[in-house]
Amino acid sequence: MTTKIVLHESDLPRQWYNLNADLPVPMPPPLTPDGKPITPEMLRPIFPNALIEQEVSTKRWIDIPEEVIQILAKWRPTPLHRAYSLEKYLKTPARIYYKNESLSPAGSHKPNTAVAQAWYNKREGVKKLTTETGAGQWGSALAFACAQVGLECQVFMVRISYDQKPYRKMMMQTWGAECIPSPSDRTQAGRDVLAKDPNTPGSLGIAISEAVEMAVTDPTHSTKYALGSVLNHVMLHQTVIGLETKKQLALAGEKKVDVVIGCAGGGSNFAGLAFPFVADKINGAQIDIIPVEPASCPTLTKGPYLYDLGDFSGMTPLLPMYTLGHTFVPAPIHAGGLRYHGMAPLVSQAARLGLIRPVAIQQLECFRAALTFARTEGIIVAPETSHAVASAIREAEKAREEGKEKVIVFNLSGHGLVDLKGYDMFMKGELSDFELPMAEIEKNLEAIKNFPKPEPLGTK
Repeated sequence: MTTKIVLHESDLPRQWYNLNADLPVPMPPPLTPDGKPITPEMLRPIFPNALIEQEVSTKRWIDIPEEVIQILAKWRPTPLHRAYSLEKYLKTPARIYYKNESLSPAGSHKPNTAVAQAWYNKREGVKKLTTETGAGQWGSALAFACAQVGLECQVFMVRISYDQKPYRKMMMQTWGAECIPSPSDRTQAGRDVLAKDPNTPGSLGIAISEAVEMAVTDPTHSTKYALGSVLNHVMLHQTVIGLETKKQLALAGEKKVDVVIGCAGGGSNFAGLAFPFVADKINGAQIDIIPVEPASCPTLTKGPYLYDLGDFSGMTPLLPMYTLGHTFVPAPIHAGGLRYHGMAPLVSQAARLGLIRPVAIQQLECFRAALTFARTEGIIVAPETSHAVASAIREAEKAREEGKEKVIVFNLSGHGLVDLKGYDMFMKGELSDFELPMAEIEKNLEAIKNFPKPEPLGTK
């Protein structure tokens, strides 16, 4: 009985997998506000050349620099665990596996791309990176990565999470980063928001606006911006998760995977596990691939597929994605990393093509699932990850009801050891469910009604 499947460092992937090469229908391109395609020159004030090349690449495999591999090897490959205790508790014939991304220094999957982004920026002479963070997972990951390669780091943290999760701020500061609650008075974008609503809980869209503004207004031109999710190059860097998982499942003797699950906010940890399996599905494999989002921020399950801004103030290109509208300010649920208004264009296109099956789950069910997981498998997962756990439990119970053996794999995207306030509030009965009304979504979408529209599938 093997509880965890461990790879050697020599098994760490040497290439990233790019789903963009295999989509049956290519994604619509990012656009300027007047409807023209974005050019690489337009992105150069924000990103280094290497990441711009990865963003637009249609190559299936992209080499990972050896220096990046050396840093990733501090914790990768991560183990794949068989959840025997959870299976026994659920009395399910399903075999449940989870990929343990909580073992990185920052405690989540986020350093997989943070290290790569920091390294490419450093190589091109950048001195400082700015970014936003919701729950603090991305901000702490970038702070860690910048410390590894020798860059300054400035993080705008969504105010509600800054208040709810002080230990994330302390982690960033420990790695030498500056952490600022957003919206702030440091930027014009922040000042504009505060003038309208001084008590706003903030949003990822607002924090992105502040971070991008700090990068593009640097008079020395030595500051760039780093994004922890949504963009193609971020999805690319995360695929080490799924590539390792496929090797580990083979070592465990599994010939077929039935269900692949990841929580989904901007899309990065879901894509990291799922995209190598989506490639199999494109080639005929029968796999149910499930991105799980909060019912309070139901981008994939209730949002329309439109062109929308990636930020609140209009400093980013128009991206083709499922969206709740860039002016959306989410309810202050504890899964702060899942509160983004849009979904990664690559994940959105996979959903649009029916390659993945999105679901939305309320936070009380997620916390119940997290307690079950903690009391069986022993790991206290992040509130974001609890959505994947809840979905895995649903699928395992379905297998029990159907009397079918299934192989279920989910991404344990991060631990919750600095998110215990949410657990405390749940156990005290202080949390409640919230489902976003369609009327609120429709109100937010008014702001983008005149944006260009993606062409319907099948028109070319």
